[in-house]
Amino acid sequence: MIRRAILSVSDKTGLAAFAAGLVDMGVELVSTGGTAKALADAGLPVRSVSDLTGFPECLDGRVKTLHPKVHGGILAIRSNPEHMARLAELGIGTIDLVVINLYPFRQTVLKPGVELAECIENIDIGGPSMLRAAAKNHPDVTVVTEPEDYDVVLAEMRANGGDTTLPTRFRLATRVFEHTAAYDALIAAYLRGQAGAPPTPDQLTLAFDRVQELRYGENPHQKAVFYRNAIPFAGGLSEATQRNGKELSYNNIVDTDAALDLLREFDAPTVVAVKHANPCGVGCGADLAEAWGKAYESDTVSIYGGIVAVNREIDEKTASLMEKVFLEVVVAPSFSAGALEILCRKKNLRLLELPGIAARLPPDAIEFKRVNGGLLVQDRDTTVIDPDAVRTVTVKAVDPALEADLEFAMKVVKHVKSNGIVMAKNLQTVGIGPGQPNRITSVHIAAERAGERSQGAVMASDAFFPFSDCVEAAARVGIACIVQPGGSMRDAESIEACDQLGLAMRFTGMRHFWH
Repeated sequence: MIRRAILSVSDKTGLAAFAAGLVDMGVELVSTGGTAKALADAGLPVRSVSDLTGFPECLDGRVKTLHPKVHGGILAIRSNPEHMARLAELGIGTIDLVVINLYPFRQTVLKPGVELAECIENIDIGGPSMLRAAAKNHPDVTVVTEPEDYDVVLAEMRANGGDTTLPTRFRLATRVFEHTAAYDALIAAYLRGQAGAPPTPDQLTLAFDRVQELRYGENPHQKAVFYRNAIPFAGGLSEATQRNGKELSYNNIVDTDAALDLLREFDAPTVVAVKHANPCGVGCGADLAEAWGKAYESDTVSIYGGIVAVNREIDEKTASLMEKVFLEVVVAPSFSAGALEILCRKKNLRLLELPGIAARLPPDAIEFKRVNGGLLVQDRDTTVIDPDAVRTVTVKAVDPALEADLEFAMKVVKHVKSNGIVMAKNLQTVGIGPGQPNRITSVHIAAERAGERSQGAVMASDAFFPFSDCVEAAARVGIACIVQPGGSMRDAESIEACDQLGLAMRFTGMRHFWH
């Protein structure tokens, strides 16, 4: 039975009502600092921790609950006669309910211009100790970390003579270790960053917060949940506001994230269309309407049911063009009122507003890939070419008029699944060949999609050509210039083929495999 509770919370949501419910059931309230004041201000009887322990808070509040009269009261096994006799001998009363959420470390590190010393001061010590003690002794002690559990605890106490059930105590104890593990992981990640240490320590701990449970995963028979970084990224999809349409699906999130990754390569008005995590159309223009036209015309078939990301506010003109095409998701930094009115006519079209859409990933960003029995971790691929390695390797020089298209094509092919080929002209993709077991098939796919538009276009490859067949195929469809990383043992064959066929070819020195 719950007779005494200790409460110390930074999030005071629902605190007064919960505490009032406890008092109504005869529970003694013990509290600290700001929580005690909040309870007293609500007209509730509350005893200070200092009164309980007989020892004052000290060291600017750093030491207040680290005392045997607190931890002994929490950790004593009620069914153990020796424990209970020892408590009586020491004059320690039991504490049956622990209600704690921790110092707001995350909120502190997110404050603009915050100093390291302030962040360190917001590392909770006593709170995690009491939480872990209560969770360890959950057969006898109820522990609460989240305001959403207040009503459950009160309801069970009212239904069970002033106590909670063991299954509920076990569930709440489990939440404690999830909560404290995430809290410590966040602190460790922050301190690693402050120390300039690599983000890949011997023991990797990650902290993510649940955003929502999804209807299903990649396929209807799979369950899925969407989580966000504990320290949010302004350009992350989890920070978007949905303005219209159905709930996002697992595949919507994967595809939209791929579109955002590619979109961040560009500063000019750009539209990126993605299908099954591969770009199917990309265009840059003087304005968004022109960029949309280029992206749409790149592949008018594949964009059907696709994901579109843009890096400018969507205006009425662009919205009117988009309205004619069936799309699953449109994500933009903002929408004009007129554009929203037009696009919201499509009830199922998911419109996402992401003001930080242009935010670049931090230089130490890492990515993960789950494998059976483990996790692969690597730096994010945040560059396109190696400036020190770029060189023209053919007799024919690169036409300066093609420079912008070569850069454009390399930015796009970096985000095409390997083996990836992109044909581009006038800052527009005209043919994309993604994800084939061999590179020549990707060239054929890109050429087929490009049709006559391949004449005078550039062709980019995400990795080197193992044979000269890709050069020969490019020449047959009128490609004017090729850009690729180089580095094959057979580079000389491809260079010789270019020279014989009158093509220019540039090596970038940087491969972009994407599996």
